[in-house]
Amino acid sequence: MTPFLSVVASVVAWVGAMLAAASLAVVGPARLRAAWRGLRDRIWDARRAIALVCVVLLASAVGRGSLQTVSRLFGVQATALIYALEGGFVAWVQATFATPALTAYFSWVYVYGYAFLLSFPVIAYLALPRTTALRRLLVAYALNYGIGLALYTLVFAYGPRNVIPDMVTPLLFTNQPDVMRLASEVNVNTNVFPSLHTSLAVTVGTFAVLTREAFPRWTPLAVPLSLSVVVATMYLGIHWLTDVVAGFALAFGCVALAFRLVDPRSDPVESRSDASEDRSEAGAGD
Repeated sequence: MTPFLSVVASVVAWVGAMLAAASLAVVGPARLRAAWRGLRDRIWDARRAIALVCVVLLASAVGRGSLQTVSRLFGVQATALIYALEGGFVAWVQATFATPALTAYFSWVYVYGYAFLLSFPVIAYLALPRTTALRRLLVAYALNYGIGLALYTLVFAYGPRNVIPDMVTPLLFTNQPDVMRLASEVNVNTNVFPSLHTSLAVTVGTFAVLTREAFPRWTPLAVPLSLSVVVATMYLGIHWLTDVVAGFALAFGCVALAFRLVDPRSDPVESRSDASEDRSEAGAGD
């Protein structure tokens, strides 16, 4: 097995195990069984949001190289501006807080925890009787990726590990060198503004707070994990503080837009449930 496939297999195994455990602990066996029985209807109801995410991800995968060239030639050269704005903040974070234990933790969070954080809400919201939360989450994901891709094209900037290598160490790659192969397949070192790791993690954390009544056990897990992802982006020397602040703004904006675009009154499952209840009441009246 090649090193790349080995890393992918490790991520799949870790995330799969965490998803199984969290599904049982957070969603519960009864909800999972009910979700399985109605899975086809729920997926069909969310088909437009699912298709939107797929289109955005495909566009990102296909157009990333070309858009990167456009960004290099015509984008706003923001590296010097960002460095002038915040200086050696990321270097200070590493110099002040870096320890082998924290490096191992944040490396794990950045790769495995992040993949789990983005995947689990899809399973959880599929288990809800209505698909509103699922559709809003998927639309928020698509907006994050779509707007992020546009900003990556408009703004050309290198991360701190590339700009000040004598002050900032790429701790992720020194701690887990095989991860570099995986990272190179999905990212380039100029995709730093905004931090999509931050925006997507904060998006999940925000949804966890907003849906805490449905999944009270998820919120105290999702919020610290999402904040750990945010810190990891700087601790590992991947993103500037400026990228992280922009990631927060992007996350909150995408969540607000998703709530505005997805109307709960248009929930097909809710409509079918109401129709079923009406038929039951009519039958009882007869």
